[in-house]
Amino acid sequence: MDRLKLRAVLGSHPHVQAVKSGELRADGFDLDFIDYTPTNTAFKPMVREQAFDVCEMAIVTYLMAKAHGKPLVLLPATMLGRFQHAYALYNRESGTLGPSDLEGKRVGIRSFTTTTAAWIRGILANDCGVNLDRIRWVTFEDPHVAEYVDTTERAPKDKKILQMLVDGELDAVLGETSNDARLKPLFPDPTAEAAKWYARRGVVPLNHLVVVTEKLAKSRPDVVAGVYDLLKRNKMQAGSVATPDLVPFGIEANRKPLELIVDYASQQALIPRRYAVEELFDETTRGLN
Repeated sequence: MDRLKLRAVLGSHPHVQAVKSGELRADGFDLDFIDYTPTNTAFKPMVREQAFDVCEMAIVTYLMAKAHGKPLVLLPATMLGRFQHAYALYNRESGTLGPSDLEGKRVGIRSFTTTTAAWIRGILANDCGVNLDRIRWVTFEDPHVAEYVDTTERAPKDKKILQMLVDGELDAVLGETSNDARLKPLFPDPTAEAAKWYARRGVVPLNHLVVVTEKLAKSRPDVVAGVYDLLKRNKMQAGSVATPDLVPFGIEANRKPLELIVDYASQQALIPRRYAVEELFDETTRGLN
């Protein structure tokens, strides 16, 4: 019997290398990997065309896709988790700027709907008391979910986000890092701020998980469970279990960060309502641990 071939996109993370190299395989199916660099460029074709069977996906992109009825199913398999405080910059040559100074300022983001931006806006609003409606948001790309109506200001097509910050055309940017000595973190000590935030929230912000097409989930739930098991085996083999765990697997391990990003996405009107964690999965993936 021929082995099922699944078109797949996953980033080059240490905890998936054995799967991507073929060192770790599953019974009954193979993952045929397609390279997208950066990985986020695969999100749009996955949301809009279900271009792959298995795909890494930013969690806010998935939440918005679910809100608009896209036939995708989430697996509780985290590919990328990280603390977000280091991904907000300002230009020190324009004067000192902190989180509480952003109201009335021009802040750039690649797209308003990026997951890193949603996390940072959530931190600004809920932990720093910033009124997000008083910030002038400037964006550079369309959302992955075509149905979302983006009302932000669009940067001119020939402009680059970090160059606009250097040139003084933006006051701050979210979702970016830079080695430019002029550009400094908005949070003065991002590592210390992240540690305090984690002590208070007990959450590692999730950026990317894994989705499969609804067609695959309905027709071959056994294969979907097999994909999850394969990825989990690779994580365990790679020893990717730190404290805190940046790439948690399973519903319960992901529950608190999922609840929090759902709260933030709802607050920011990226999704029409709060979803319970169980609603984010289907009959098969709800039981994965």
